[in-house]
Amino acid sequence: MLFNSIEFIVFFPLVVAAYFALPGKFRWILLLIASYYFYMCWNYKYIILIVFSTLVDYFAAIYMAKAEKKSTKKILLAASLTSNLGLLFFFKYYNFFSENVDAVFAQFNIMKSMPVFDILLPVGISFYTFQTLSYTIDVYWGKKEPEKHLGIFALYVSFFPQLVAGPIERSTRLLPQFYKTYEFNYTRIKNGLILMAWGFFKKVVIADRLAEYVNEVYNNVGDYGGLHDLIATFFFGSQIYCDFSGYSDIAIGSAMVLGFELMTNFKRPYLSRSIREFWARWHISLSTWFRDYTYIPLGGNRVVKWRWYYNLFITFLVSGLWHGANWTFVIWGALHGAYLVLAIMTQKSRDQLAVKSGLYKIPHLNSFINLVWTFVLVYFAWIFFRANNVNDAFAVIGNILNPMTWSGNIQLFHFQSDLYLSFILIGILILIEVLWEKYKLIETLQRQSRLVKWILMLVILFSIFILGKWDQNDFLYFQF
Repeated sequence: MLFNSIEFIVFFPLVVAAYFALPGKFRWILLLIASYYFYMCWNYKYIILIVFSTLVDYFAAIYMAKAEKKSTKKILLAASLTSNLGLLFFFKYYNFFSENVDAVFAQFNIMKSMPVFDILLPVGISFYTFQTLSYTIDVYWGKKEPEKHLGIFALYVSFFPQLVAGPIERSTRLLPQFYKTYEFNYTRIKNGLILMAWGFFKKVVIADRLAEYVNEVYNNVGDYGGLHDLIATFFFGSQIYCDFSGYSDIAIGSAMVLGFELMTNFKRPYLSRSIREFWARWHISLSTWFRDYTYIPLGGNRVVKWRWYYNLFITFLVSGLWHGANWTFVIWGALHGAYLVLAIMTQKSRDQLAVKSGLYKIPHLNSFINLVWTFVLVYFAWIFFRANNVNDAFAVIGNILNPMTWSGNIQLFHFQSDLYLSFILIGILILIEVLWEKYKLIETLQRQSRLVKWILMLVILFSIFILGKWDQNDFLYFQF
């Protein structure tokens, strides 16, 4: 079931009405049934994977807490890691692995063909796998007592607002909320609905409109020149942000209506002034997951410099691979890892240059230069993230950098009016983001009268229904 579907528009109000009508002690049952139904609307067979992960990690954590020997705890943790990552590897990476093994053998004239399976990637498997793994690791580290209520733990793994694309919630934050009874609260529900409406606006009005141009160009790289490639790359950066942050807003808003608080997943990332700041603002639940469960266990920055650089680079390399079984994602992660390592290595030189050039005396100009440079680096990396393969990515880069290709086909195909509207919508988004960042737009709106708030809500809804692309396009992160 998609958020941007008629089914969800019917499903969600019914769940909310039943939720507040039930006594508190029975609500978890409703939410668990609703969450399983929500997932099974996509493919009912794959619910067994969620049930399997739930049972493995539930019992692993229970027995881990009872175990007296460290070695026993390690065996139980290994069982959890092997089971969950094994499923993730089989469904998401096995074919990629087998194809690359065959390619390596072919280089040595060894004609060996590993089996390839025609399997559908279970939607959301990367998200709920990481969510439940964080729980067992926290129990192993002693940061969390095992959850003894199997039903509540199953709900933590499958909670429908954030099941298929996050935010990736920690057990220490979300599990205790399922034991609370939330009353019907007009202000909280209103704020949740406004956030959901804003998420829908970003998804169906902006992201899905930009997708038409992006898909046309990136799926037919040889047919278009540098201007198209540049516009499509710019559009994709806005598309993926509006698509994924839109999903997060709907997830957080729908949970808020029910009384639950999910973590913020985006904080206006394109206003960042460094790659490090970008990752403190983009997909926060994933970046903090890799920080806590990969980067810090590797040693973080509490090691010699070369090892620190290695830890950073490997963390982002793995993060890239998490996004998909394609070398384009590996390169994307490697680029961000390299950006961070180079930023650390050149920090002293860049500071000296700022002093010599006098930029440090003009903080606003210096800040703007850093913002533009960060923007360029991030968008360059997006080329690999969006391209269908590595060859296409380099073709796009070559077209953009080669002025000769700009004089070729510059027709703006059949959706020229949508192209202009897309630029206008991106401009509106940037304006809202800047106002949100500099002038605390949300707090300002909350101080307005009820009339102003309802007018704002109606404007958003009107824009969604009039300008929205209602083709029920999947959210981009469903494929990860």
